Amino acid sequence: MNEFHLINEFLKPTLYEREDVELGIGDDAALLKVPEDKRLVLSMDSLVSGVHFPENVAGNDLADKALMVNLSDLAAMGATPAWVTMALHLPCYDEAWMKAFSQQFHKRLSEYQLQLVGGDISRGPLSITLQVHGFLPLNKALLRSGAQVGDDIYVSGQLGLAKLALDHVLDEGAKEPLLHDAFYRPKPQLALGQSLLDYANSCIDISDGLLADLSHILEASAVGAKLHYESIPVHPLLMSKMEDAREYALTHGEDYQLCFTVPKASQAIMLKHVQEKCITPIGTITKAPGLVIEDKDGKDISFNHRGYRHF
Repeated sequence: MNEFHLINEFLKPTLYEREDVELGIGDDAALLKVPEDKRLVLSMDSLVSGVHFPENVAGNDLADKALMVNLSDLAAMGATPAWVTMALHLPCYDEAWMKAFSQQFHKRLSEYQLQLVGGDISRGPLSITLQVHGFLPLNKALLRSGAQVGDDIYVSGQLGLAKLALDHVLDEGAKEPLLHDAFYRPKPQLALGQSLLDYANSCIDISDGLLADLSHILEASAVGAKLHYESIPVHPLLMSKMEDAREYALTHGEDYQLCFTVPKASQAIMLKHVQEKCITPIGTITKAPGLVIEDKDGKDISFNHRGYRHF
């Protein structure tokens, strides 16, 4: 089976078709219509075997992982998903693997009202690159560069489960559904991001670890921050298994929750209108540069490791 048969058999059929797609898969490029009252938002991530997922990954698991990770970037901007393109490299043709991948991928596309509109498929070491496209209102966007002195810092959900999840997927004999899904099926916080467009000054998704990703906001906004160590919302399973659970929750990534800042004047109305209620205040944006972490007694805490880096 060549690449054109793979495309026609597994990728071209779709469960959901959008009206703004004039021409999708099947030509040299796609023809897409952007609404006049919207801006187009693009984001792209690559996942590589042995780096982002185990070499023996199941097709349905990779489909979920790749899409959820990319959609999290749209969530951090407050965008609504629309289209996706994909480059998929396969070491060999495995019909069962490809069928599991395509079925799960199209199921998720339908769930998030996305349409696959093009891409590339070829032979090579297993990897996948997705480019997701979304829409934003013309004059609204959540950026890293908008944090203001006095803003309160929030995070969504509970942090740290991804640390246990990584250990779990690397243990081939482990069979814990909660941890398996935490690694392969993190839930992109799209509804929350869209709800924050009117209230938050800045936002980022937590992919490399809270400390690392919050530092990107501080650098882009030319501000500092003070975090309250005891306020960090840690997943109870991590708390039950690790003595240094809160440190791991701060420094390990792939939770794909949102970290955002909100001015005090907007907090009351924000708390009434955000669709995702599971958010926690963890600190404050400061004028002094740097990221300070204080314990319950007001003493500074420092960590040698502050997040994941590829190089």
